[in-house]
Amino acid sequence: MSSFFLPSKGSRSGAKRKGGPTKTKGAKKTQPPRSNAKKVSTLSEEISSDSDVESAAKKPHHVREEEDAAEVEETAAEKRLRLAKEYLARLEDSETKDGEAADHDTIGQRLKEDLLEQSGRLQKKVAHLYTAPDASAIRFFKRHQLPLTCVAISPDEKYVYSGSKDCTVTKWDIETGKTQVVFVGHHKGVPGGVAGHTGQVLAVAVSSDGKYVATGGQDKVIHIWDGSTNLHVHTFRGHNQPVSGLAFQRGTHQLFSCSFDRTIKIWNLNEMVYVETLFGHQDSVAAVDCMSKERPVTAGTTDRTLRVWKVLEESQLVFNGHRSSIDCVKMINEEHFISGSQDGTLALWSIVKKKPLVTVHHVERGGNPPDHELPPPWVTAVAALPNTDLIASGASDGHVRLWKCGDAFRSLEPCFSVPLPGVINALAFSRSGSYLVAAVAQEHRFGRWWKVKGVRNGVAIISLPRQCAESMTSI
Repeated sequence: MSSFFLPSKGSRSGAKRKGGPTKTKGAKKTQPPRSNAKKVSTLSEEISSDSDVESAAKKPHHVREEEDAAEVEETAAEKRLRLAKEYLARLEDSETKDGEAADHDTIGQRLKEDLLEQSGRLQKKVAHLYTAPDASAIRFFKRHQLPLTCVAISPDEKYVYSGSKDCTVTKWDIETGKTQVVFVGHHKGVPGGVAGHTGQVLAVAVSSDGKYVATGGQDKVIHIWDGSTNLHVHTFRGHNQPVSGLAFQRGTHQLFSCSFDRTIKIWNLNEMVYVETLFGHQDSVAAVDCMSKERPVTAGTTDRTLRVWKVLEESQLVFNGHRSSIDCVKMINEEHFISGSQDGTLALWSIVKKKPLVTVHHVERGGNPPDHELPPPWVTAVAALPNTDLIASGASDGHVRLWKCGDAFRSLEPCFSVPLPGVINALAFSRSGSYLVAAVAQEHRFGRWWKVKGVRNGVAIISLPRQCAESMTSI
């Protein structure tokens, strides 16, 4: 699979050239008559040129080959130096966008953070800075006619995308709360020439540069939309059952999709082509997530397993620990992830251990009116602020809870709870961590096992007040 993205070996420059300059033996150089000055000058130039050819011919063949390659292709050291200079220039630009010059300490700190992030060992200590929001800090956007199933935030934090069982996807302006555009859909089909879902929308994802928006659902297809023009770009077909989850690999246009058909598929949006299918789950796959490495994590439903897929190595890691169906999973950094299950527990994992590092119960029961039909609260949604110690969970009890990961991810401590009557079907942090978005609905996103009466279906925007300082540790 990896060869799909690598240039073919024959495409590299520096291949051997056929033949080369040769010298004819025994050739005599004749002097022209002195009376013809013009001819003398011309032949002198020719003799000089022939001398250069002789000099070049005397060089060993491998020397000439290396010189030719050096002229065409930069060396590995030169390439590393060029990329390093470009990277430092981008750091300086990002640090000086506020008008102040970046010093060496600031750039050094950024380099250290990037190194720890790439190795999966970065853990910024920010959870202790957050305080519980009051009622005025929560805004509610309502437009969908049926329960919401998924949400995603644009990287510039200006827009929220929400998907619903009414077959539509809505793009909201976070600042004004107004609808920017609606990607139409209908159970009975959409008008001719118009792209849209003909089944419940179950998943939405936005690429890290905001260029593409991907949506999937019960109609078994994945629609790709332009993030700036809101126009339909492409439709992917290949899954045999509903598409239940979507995730972009950070920094790329590679898309991972999971489905009730028990498979995970990889799509390349640069070429708009299918890449590969991953097999392993024994039942429906509920969720998928990915960070910068080509190593997605998925959550099985009734097979009760979590799997980390090492795509390049063509292998997978299997994790067990939940006692019931798993509804959601989210990566914290490249080495740790969080999952939620219908057994009411939240589990924190490391990719080097097959059992959870810590498991906690979502505990509190409340928020929804007492109803004998309601089951014990399922953990139906999780979110993580990447490379920090802050995570969030949502459940069928109508509560969003924020948690602090302890040192080395060995504990989970509750921070505070935000009541949102209804079932929390999806959660997403903004990139800066300034707010949390929740998809609130009357029923679970995959079924109608129960219905919470009197609850509004909509998008909740929770502003998260916090202090300024933060610290950074490695694990």
